[in-house]
Amino acid sequence: MPPPEVLYAQGVQARDHGRIVQVDSQVVFGAPQAIAEKLLSLPTSTTINTSFVERHNLTQRQSNRRLTRRTNGFSKDLSWFERQLWLSRAYYHLALPHRRLRQPLPESEPTRGAGSLRRWQPVTPAMAARLTDPVWTAAELLSYRVPPHFLDALPDLERLDPPFEETHHGS
Repeated sequence: MPPPEVLYAQGVQARDHGRIVQVDSQVVFGAPQAIAEKLLSLPTSTTINTSFVERHNLTQRQSNRRLTRRTNGFSKDLSWFERQLWLSRAYYHLALPHRRLRQPLPESEPTRGAGSLRRWQPVTPAMAARLTDPVWTAAELLSYRVPPHFLDALPDLERLDPPFEETHHGS
């Protein structure tokens, strides 16, 4: 059972000949009134929809070949799949500036060529959350040494994803 503070609802689509004709919502966990109040307080949307989840899933599939459909880039060993998943997430949050997060510069800066002045400061999700200052390069990301105290505490930390169960595939 989930903790009592968890609010979870899903969108239910009715289809006719492959076309969506109706979308309803269904409460899975939590009180319907609590979910309605939470939706009203959100700055992004006041309805239950799957657009954010679907956008996230598509971004992950595009940045991680092991998640794409009909590919030969699959992982034979689950531990390698998990490593690739963490690497693509780290790149997305630390090294990939997002256009919607960019901030205007106080004063436009010249570029190296004869082009127009630079007016925007690139911002990554980690920078927007104030977890880091600069946009990381791929070399910085791949050469970052995780502090030993973090590695020691790793077994006690709550996982973002549930652990993958090892499954034997083949002979």
